[in-house]
Amino acid sequence: MKFGLFGGALAKRGSKSTDSQGYGPMVEVIQAAEALGFSSVFLVEHHFTGEGQVSASINLLTYIAAKTSTIRLGTGVTILPWHNPVLVAEQAVTLDLLSGGRLDFGIGRGYREAKFTSFCMTREEAEERYHESLELILKSWRSDERFSHDGKYWRFKDIVVEPSCLQKPHPPLWTGAGTDISIERTAKAGLNLLLNQLAGFERTEERMEVWRKACAEAGRAFDPMEVGLTRGMAITGTDAEYDQAIEQRTQRVAHMASQHGLLPGQKGDKQPATGTGPAPSATDGALIGTPAQIIAGLERFSTMGIGHVLFLMLGNAELLRRFAAEVMPAFETERQPNEIFSNIFSRRTHLGRLCRRGGAGGLQLRRQFAPRQSLQTQRPRAVPCRDL
Repeated sequence: MKFGLFGGALAKRGSKSTDSQGYGPMVEVIQAAEALGFSSVFLVEHHFTGEGQVSASINLLTYIAAKTSTIRLGTGVTILPWHNPVLVAEQAVTLDLLSGGRLDFGIGRGYREAKFTSFCMTREEAEERYHESLELILKSWRSDERFSHDGKYWRFKDIVVEPSCLQKPHPPLWTGAGTDISIERTAKAGLNLLLNQLAGFERTEERMEVWRKACAEAGRAFDPMEVGLTRGMAITGTDAEYDQAIEQRTQRVAHMASQHGLLPGQKGDKQPATGTGPAPSATDGALIGTPAQIIAGLERFSTMGIGHVLFLMLGNAELLRRFAAEVMPAFETERQPNEIFSNIFSRRTHLGRLCRRGGAGGLQLRRQFAPRQSLQTQRPRAVPCRDL
């Protein structure tokens, strides 16, 4: 099982921090996660929220690519109806090239009603734009020759997209799906599956059964690494810590439900596509408890056929450090000693560069890692698998 991060950062208008300062702590968390052995990060794309959320995920990931060396860089997800597909194709492959082939390209058609209104677009139009855009992007990446396109929404004449993809034939494609129908379509389209952070064990297992069956019907082999599951996570040691974690999770879920509604298919496939209904409980989509309880929950997901779990990003790396020391070893595959020590050396060099940067970020990393790291607790970097 591989582990990654999912989320974004806030750079609110009117605050004293600039965008780079607002995103700075998140970038440092990602650097720390890479050093601890986390294999990927997926950044959200949100528009017009008024909360300073990430809107230009490809741009931000390109910056992060320059600050990291092994962690996979995913969009979670790029909403195709909002973008010029050829320009997105160019931006994405530029990121893939600069990162050394680390891009995981997550795509979607959008679900928040307010965004359709803001972009002056109906759901039906967004659906059509999504399919036309995906067709164009794939043709742009696969074609070495110039081509023209005369579609319903986009027209291009005598174009060739550059640069070419570093990953062949193109970066892995991911999409979020919640209803049974959308999961089946994802399998048939040959895309990898992203499952959201709100469904409990039972609904997640139902979705995985649909996915297995759909993969078989589409003639594609089932691969646990082609499924990424997003979860909240908190490691607790006392009843008071557990109660606090539950309260924080409850507030987060309630805020999401009140602002944006539920994701489609959350409570079963009969839930309306608009995502209406009562908010899920705090524990539905989160792993909260002792390290042993976290391990038990992850093992349950593993038996469902889920190979990659993405944890919601927090404001500091302390939880990640504890997870890497107390949970991650239970899911490591056997390695040769020379590989382990080579990766440990690479991580110590990487952390050293971070700590020598100076400033508040460097001081924070020194406090987090220098007093506690040892050869016993350091986690070797995960070797990126084919798709993540």
